[in-house]
Amino acid sequence: MKHKLLWVLLFITSATFNTTLAGTQLEPLPQQAKAALLSAEIMSRYHYKRVPLDDSSSAVIFDNYLKALDSEKLFFIQTDIAQFDYARTRLDDAIRNEDLSIPFAIFNLYQQRIAERFAYARSLLAKGFDFQENEDYQYTRRHAAWPGTADEMNDLWRRRVKNDWLRLKLAGKNDKDIADTLAKRYDNSLSSLSKVKSDDVFQSFMNAYAMAIDPHTNYFGARASEDFEVSMRLSIVGIGAVLQEKDEYTTIRELVAGGPAAVSGKLKVGDRIVGVAQGESGTIAEVLGQRIDDTVALIRGAENSVVVLDILPAEAGPDGKHKLISLIRKKISLDKQAARKTIIEVKEGSSTRHIGVITLPGFYLDFVGRQKGDKNFKSASRDVSLLLSELKKDRVDSVLIDLRNNGGGSLEEAIELTGLFIDKGPVVQQRDSKGHVTVASDTHAGLAWRGPLGVLINRGSASASEIFAAAIQDYGRGIVIGETSFGKGTVQSIVDLDQLVKNENPKLGELKMTIAQFFRVNGSTTQLHGVTPDISLPTLTDEDEFGESSYDNALPWTQIKAADYTRAGDLTGVLPMLISQHKVRVGHDKDFQYLREDIEEFNALRKKNMITLNETERRKEREKQEARIKSREKDKGESAEALNSSFQDDGLQSNERNLEADLAIEKFRKNAKDLLLVEAAHILSDEVGLLKNHTRLTASSSPKSH
Repeated sequence: MKHKLLWVLLFITSATFNTTLAGTQLEPLPQQAKAALLSAEIMSRYHYKRVPLDDSSSAVIFDNYLKALDSEKLFFIQTDIAQFDYARTRLDDAIRNEDLSIPFAIFNLYQQRIAERFAYARSLLAKGFDFQENEDYQYTRRHAAWPGTADEMNDLWRRRVKNDWLRLKLAGKNDKDIADTLAKRYDNSLSSLSKVKSDDVFQSFMNAYAMAIDPHTNYFGARASEDFEVSMRLSIVGIGAVLQEKDEYTTIRELVAGGPAAVSGKLKVGDRIVGVAQGESGTIAEVLGQRIDDTVALIRGAENSVVVLDILPAEAGPDGKHKLISLIRKKISLDKQAARKTIIEVKEGSSTRHIGVITLPGFYLDFVGRQKGDKNFKSASRDVSLLLSELKKDRVDSVLIDLRNNGGGSLEEAIELTGLFIDKGPVVQQRDSKGHVTVASDTHAGLAWRGPLGVLINRGSASASEIFAAAIQDYGRGIVIGETSFGKGTVQSIVDLDQLVKNENPKLGELKMTIAQFFRVNGSTTQLHGVTPDISLPTLTDEDEFGESSYDNALPWTQIKAADYTRAGDLTGVLPMLISQHKVRVGHDKDFQYLREDIEEFNALRKKNMITLNETERRKEREKQEARIKSREKDKGESAEALNSSFQDDGLQSNERNLEADLAIEKFRKNAKDLLLVEAAHILSDEVGLLKNHTRLTASSSPKSH
């Protein structure tokens, strides 16, 4: 969530760079200045944390903008920053006066510096490197100072390119292949820069402003708004294909089952889309080398309309024979992002218990579909309710709601989901900017699931996930397992700027603005502190780098009066026994021992933040890693070769790998044992056993109707 600006500036695969960036200066558009001023007026008046747009906030916007452009301090040097220091207190005036020339001037210099850095990187490839020298490379520079001089920057990039080369060399590439791979990588990075649009620059600047107020206020351009809506309604109108940029082509990575592309039988993974036409008689628009989001915009369209694709088959060379394929666009349900169920069998002695797992990636809700009366509108709580009915028929012993990496979504859905497990009552409290507190409650009688319940969270569980987990914990309704959640205790609302000024065609974008803070029913907030699990599992997360506490301007933790609620159960009697059984089990589990070893090593490397560029030392490190993987081969039940190919560094970026090999690695990792999920299921199985053998515990932990 901290890195939510989806930049297209760097490391995006595209056409080989064959043009010069000289003279390509981006300029603000008139509607952008209007959108900035309108956004400022709205945020100054209606934001939960009202921050005046003045010289002080201008300085924060300035720093945020530089961080958004060059977070790793790889392009600007100190003299560049000094050159624009006059703007530090003038960005507020730029917004008020509808003159965005300053942020665009900063970006244009940034663009120039990128071209210079990658040109320099490319020039190093012909010289080669001495890998017997003892020097290091600092791979994370977020907290470093800006390089002082051009020579200092060049040395930084020399080490960076040397590390890129060494990674490929250690993976078995010869010098010619390495030089070719890196030349193509740097050229592609330059090419991606040539595709940056004024809208991209404006969105980054506006987010620098919005996030200067609080971390979860954002500006969405028209296309970003559409993507946000897709994530909430979990459907698009298109052909049902997952696309990726690979070299200069838009390549089919996956076909969605039941979608027009899959049903046609005419397309396959690896096929390349080089042109798109609207309708059978439409003119083919070439998309070779085009940004993938532009290509996607051409492929999407009205339901039941025709789109024609100019396809270069996967097996064909660049000069191979093309084929034209006509498809009728249909509504595609994004099922991979919807709630889904699995059942984990846990064997305890002679008995086997079944734990039903519901994985919920987000709290989605198709607002428009519901308003239109669509009986099948997508809703997280409705989907979970159906899955619970199925799990009842499967006669599971307990249910685990997996909310790991669920960043939230609809507050309404969090309330509805909680209502599936409690019988009426308050779920969350909200306090607005004027200090007024309201209580949002589940008003539906009855429970969709009365049995034992667990909630699995991690640092990526935020917002609506935290509301649900906190309510389940406060009601004593279930056991929260995992790691402390993100700590986002604020509520956002979408403001359509075009709607405000009655524009018929969208051009001003939207604001996602913080309007309230939410509180648990016990009166405390999840803000900053998150939800603390009842039973903790190991974590790789660095809380200083990820989570609400990593933001400088996060709202503080606070507390209000508790809501009037009655606990549904009491797990205090069973928790100590569950924790004890958990500790004994993982203490004898080799997988958990390996996990702790990996976490310890990862934390040591993260703290060191430096890697040697000496080939002999790096080979020793790699051989040590390979030996460790091989030693785990028997316990993991996988071949050392498979483990190595999936987890050993191959020096490549994802879009540089052979598509078939990349998909194979993705499949291997997807099917790998989910150690934390399995342990959470064991904990719930332990609970079932304890409740079965202790009637007193059963009575205190069972949900009560009221």
